[in-house]
Amino acid sequence: MPPTHGDAPDRTTGDHRRNPRRRGEELERAILAATLEELAEVGYAGLTMERVAARARTGKATLYRRWPGRAELVVDACAAHRLSDADLPDTGALRTDVITALRRLSARLAASHGDILRGLLTEVMHDPEFARLVRERVHTAGPGAIQAVLRRAVARGEIEPWVPASRRATVAVDLLRNHYLLHGAPIPEEVVTEIVDDVYLPLLLAPPAAPALPSHGAAGDT
Repeated sequence: MPPTHGDAPDRTTGDHRRNPRRRGEELERAILAATLEELAEVGYAGLTMERVAARARTGKATLYRRWPGRAELVVDACAAHRLSDADLPDTGALRTDVITALRRLSARLAASHGDILRGLLTEVMHDPEFARLVRERVHTAGPGAIQAVLRRAVARGEIEPWVPASRRATVAVDLLRNHYLLHGAPIPEEVVTEIVDDVYLPLLLAPPAAPALPSHGAAGDT
């Protein structure tokens, strides 16, 4: 008797058995890549663990052993796709290092990574739990490419050692991302150089702000 519709094999658990068994980092890379492909195709709202498992040719249970849900999976996939230290050559100077980093980021935003970013920002505004997870994972995922640039500058004596850990460190990336979100891609070259020359370098080279002095007379003024 031919199988009925309800007897059809589960594609999310069957297809992977006909492929070589993958483990460890190889399997994780395949899953994270599949997650980004799904985000580009259907967005966060349409992404499911089942769809990612099918695209990665593995079982849904394999995903759940590593990630409790799609939010954690998506955040890890996006973190893995960020510019890494290895993506950036050492040009020998802070200014050209930063310009190189922003050009690489601009190129990624012009590709599918930019569309993914737009979609995730929409979800962050409507999903407080997802927004919390993004904030936690982004801040604890370790230094990004711009941090590598700043560490080089500290070693050369171009900036003070406190700068990489300050709020100033991410300003260039934040400005580039905001320009993309408002104006789209491609980001003009003059925008990159204006961010670096007019805002970022002067900010990095400026001394730290002096702490505000307490107002001694205010407490007694009644």
